[in-house]
Amino acid sequence: MNIALIAHDEKKSELISFAEEHKEAFAKHTLFATGTTGKRVHEQTGLPIHCFKSGPLGGDQEIGAGIARKEIDLVFFFRDPLTVQPHEPDVSALVRLCDVYTVPLATNIGTARILVDSLNEEEIGEKAGEA
Repeated sequence: MNIALIAHDEKKSELISFAEEHKEAFAKHTLFATGTTGKRVHEQTGLPIHCFKSGPLGGDQEIGAGIARKEIDLVFFFRDPLTVQPHEPDVSALVRLCDVYTVPLATNIGTARILVDSLNEEEIGEKAGEA
């Protein structure tokens, strides 16, 4: 599965901690991220990540294009709802594309935990089918 990781500045530490906590689950998938987020997650976890540009410099749009091409299957986008983002139109477009292409999107830690649990359950189901 191709998974995108994105976080606004005030949420980067939370996403990094989340990725570290679920490193084993993420290691089984192909990861993509906006520039700074991807670099920081990689430095902290060692997970291989394809980094696009920083969000404000087009990274959100690059991930959005991947969604439109059906190359991204799941998005973890830890948004900061209390800070106005200079690239808010790009953020809104990315969220809209997730809705258009029915790509699961976690914008907060609660939803992210449910989605990562789903990834782990999917793996358990695959192993049971092999037995």
